[in-house]
Amino acid sequence: MIGTVSQVEWAERIKAQVSAEFDRVAKTLESVARKQCAQDQLNTRAIIAILEEKRIEVMAKDHAGYFIREWQELRDQVRTIILRDSRYEAIKGSYDDS
Repeated sequence: MIGTVSQVEWAERIKAQVSAEFDRVAKTLESVARKQCAQDQLNTRAIIAILEEKRIEVMAKDHAGYFIREWQELRDQVRTIILRDSRYEAIKGSYDDS
């Protein structure tokens, strides 16, 4: 990771929290999927795939400052990055059309 020693240490702690937050959201979505009908389950699993793709993108960042700036205080960043994805919009649209 790129940054000063203290920035990297700080960012590594934040990164662990971010990973745990992605895990938490994934587990919640998996729990929801198990209770859904087949079509809804497919849509939820597609959202989980988006989530995992976003996790890879975020966790691949190598600048300590990114984690310090963007993830220091966990709010609803994980949910927000999913909601902003065009594939999620398409899934949401399929519910609106039914």
